[in-house]
Amino acid sequence: MEERTRAYLRGRFRDHYRRTELTPPPAANEREWGFIPWTDTPGTTMVRHRSLLELGDLSDFLVRKRPRHVYFSAGRFRDPGASSMHEKDWQSADLIFDLDADHLPSVTLGEDTYAEMLAKCKDALLRLLEFLENDLGFEDIEIVFSGGRGYHVHVRDEAVLQLEREHRREIVDYVRGIGLEYEELIETETVAGLGRKTPTERRTLQTEGGWGRRTHTHFMSFIDELLEMDDDDALGRLQSFDGIGEGKATATLNAARNNRDGLEAGNVTVHTAVSQLAERFATIAVERDNAPIDEPVTTDTNRLIRLPGSLHGGSGLETVRLDREELAAFDPLVDAVPETFCGQEIAVSVTDGGLVELRGDSFTVPEGDQSLPEYVGVFLMTRGRAEKEKE
Repeated sequence: MEERTRAYLRGRFRDHYRRTELTPPPAANEREWGFIPWTDTPGTTMVRHRSLLELGDLSDFLVRKRPRHVYFSAGRFRDPGASSMHEKDWQSADLIFDLDADHLPSVTLGEDTYAEMLAKCKDALLRLLEFLENDLGFEDIEIVFSGGRGYHVHVRDEAVLQLEREHRREIVDYVRGIGLEYEELIETETVAGLGRKTPTERRTLQTEGGWGRRTHTHFMSFIDELLEMDDDDALGRLQSFDGIGEGKATATLNAARNNRDGLEAGNVTVHTAVSQLAERFATIAVERDNAPIDEPVTTDTNRLIRLPGSLHGGSGLETVRLDREELAAFDPLVDAVPETFCGQEIAVSVTDGGLVELRGDSFTVPEGDQSLPEYVGVFLMTRGRAEKEKE
């Protein structure tokens, strides 16, 4: 990036911060702060190990320094400005989740557009929130569009603040479905058999919540598909699973035709063949329903995370804090475009043209010198695809 471009972006980031009031995180003075300036050095220069006391008033700091990126720590410390983690004296940490569109299994790099990648990332976010809200019962949750490729979720329930790395790892494993065992989803109940002296065990698949419900939902969807088929097609579909031959396929189809209500109630252990088939859907549930988070972020009790309300120096978009009820309607390529960059055009020299989708419009930008809406020009410049044209 040329100095002319950096100078322009520094100035416009300053203009944005002059007109924007940011809300700092809870216990902001107990957190480490860091930022990346607009420098001409190769690679990334991170200034960190700063306390809020050292930075001064946050709004004044942002206007004065005009950083390319600004972060605060998940961790809370007795001395957040100390130069080593040991000297900081860790006290507690938020539980942080990071979803990055570039790392999603559903995203095809080079084929999916930026808008498509972000839409898929939003779907993954909704799955993550289901785990956090419904399965784990967390309540103090903050949702943030990162300003770049995805979303951050901050959990600040008292129950999680003191968790060490290994306990955070257990939460990671749960939302990712890592190490999930089908037998863990089966409830066993001892019942008295009619006319029998010896009690028997009733085994049912959990259907009320968690991975049991997810497994059961996928299993019953498959059962209902079978019931729509004629017998030959249904048997063929069942035998497409490894280890299911004609006998097991017939037994499973009979159970589906004669006892769908029982299967709906979770009684998938009525026959060995049915149970073996249901077990396959635990794996399918993990593949389809897990939350593909960036695992090291969640386990790191000292992680620096982007400040909500700040500008992302790699996109020119705003890092947006979202209320839960706002999420469904939120469009990052519309709602995260700063008003500061709207209403005028600028001259840029485009070095890497292509499709740009912002504010509900699509721009096919050719290479070369041209005049563009400022928010498009800022987007291209921050992503290294254009330089500010000489005046």
